[in-house]
Amino acid sequence: MENAIELIGISKRFGKTLANDSVNLTIHKGEILSLLGENGSGKTTLMNMLCGLYYPDSGTIKINGKEVTISSPKDAFEHGIGMVHQHFKLIEVFSASDNIILGLKEEGFFVDHRKVNREVKEIATRYDFEIEPKKKVYRMSVGEKQIVEIIKLLYRGVDTLILDEPTAVLTPQETKKLFNVLRKMREDGKTVIIITHKLNEVLELSDRVAILRKGKVIETIETAKANESILTDAMVGEHVALHIDRDEPKKDDEVLRVEHLNCTSSQGIKLIKDANFSIYGGEILGIAGVSGSGQKALLDAITGLRHSDFGSHITFKKVDGEKEELVGKTPKMIKHLGVRLAFVPEDRLGMGLVGEFGMTGNMLLRSYEEGHSYFLHTKKPHALAEQIKDQLHVVTPSLETPVRKLSGGNVQKVLVGREIASSPRLLLTAYATRGLDINTSYAIYNLLNEQKRKGVAVVYVGEDLDVLLALTDRILVLCDGQVTGIVDSRTTDKMTIGRLMSNNVEVKHD
Repeated sequence: MENAIELIGISKRFGKTLANDSVNLTIHKGEILSLLGENGSGKTTLMNMLCGLYYPDSGTIKINGKEVTISSPKDAFEHGIGMVHQHFKLIEVFSASDNIILGLKEEGFFVDHRKVNREVKEIATRYDFEIEPKKKVYRMSVGEKQIVEIIKLLYRGVDTLILDEPTAVLTPQETKKLFNVLRKMREDGKTVIIITHKLNEVLELSDRVAILRKGKVIETIETAKANESILTDAMVGEHVALHIDRDEPKKDDEVLRVEHLNCTSSQGIKLIKDANFSIYGGEILGIAGVSGSGQKALLDAITGLRHSDFGSHITFKKVDGEKEELVGKTPKMIKHLGVRLAFVPEDRLGMGLVGEFGMTGNMLLRSYEEGHSYFLHTKKPHALAEQIKDQLHVVTPSLETPVRKLSGGNVQKVLVGREIASSPRLLLTAYATRGLDINTSYAIYNLLNEQKRKGVAVVYVGEDLDVLLALTDRILVLCDGQVTGIVDSRTTDKMTIGRLMSNNVEVKHD
């Protein structure tokens, strides 16, 4: 087929895991194609073979009807194919233009920076990019870094661009700008492939969407003939009800008060800057912000995992009304004070679970200090593990199988289930549904809502603004460690949150 890329019978295996299973996919010139699928469906692996990072175990790649071999990114570039990965591959101390020409032999030992800057500006003007060629990467926002990555590909003559989760770390305003750029590229005859899990963005931007499930392309749909329900059902293989029940918050008691919280890293960098807010029982407080805005430091400070600066106060109100100051206390001290706090950290195996333990052993971590003998009693932890396995449909050979051998989504189910089962008064969650399929994600949303109905104060750190708006009662927005606003989830919108995420507007706190 002319002016097209054809993937024919492409398969890739990693050990016993079949990542791609005889995939057949045609990519047309001058289209925006979305690759949609649950985590682990094989989207990124497939594109990594097209851009030369992996080599297929079997199958054929054809470009414009001719069979080609792509065994390295250099081969891919020669065929006009390049990929912008989720984690940018830039050298922080180099300027934008230096990163763009890095590795190009034709530039020689002596680089004509004036010529390079002019050419970069020409590309930027053509597609309405905003870029400063001389600006160092470490001084750039995430959106600016992504622009550098895209221009780097265009500078090399790429006409098929692959973007892996391009909006995951962008504000809504940056996403809108990116989409306008991609549409201009399509008008210019370039092909754009987007790996994503955001249904609304698929419907807004793409011409066609290829659905992957368990390593196979299940079907390819014209986006104009699709809706969220059709796409979701195709991804999962069964009908999924996409609805989050949200009751009015009780806000019956102030469970946690944070006053003048400041946190500084060991390198002297301010991670949290004078944060002030409260969390109430019977509400879900969302926390939004681009990646690295202080979300992790904030939760770590509350749980005692990170030292807070002098003058900071984190006050927890127990069920009996007694107040405890958490600043200066370790997680163990906080637990012994009777503070019922549960934490689902971002790092599942590094902080949340012990990878070598099975489900029962990881349940035991929550209760091993409660016994009064030298012998561990595993009856209750075993029953809890069984309950979580059934309730959240955890796929595991047995309750004693080391959790490090489970998929990322199943590991997350074990962690979330264990923390909720501890009957907390305050439940902190960081990206609780990351890596989960849609069915299980909605099961988690329902579990969080059940905690809210029980009067638990729930904190939900998330990256999907649509979910934050639908699930939470209030949203606290962080930008560079500062609380730039706390807004009502029912009355705000994504654009307002986006402006707060980039600190472009002041909004009064609720």
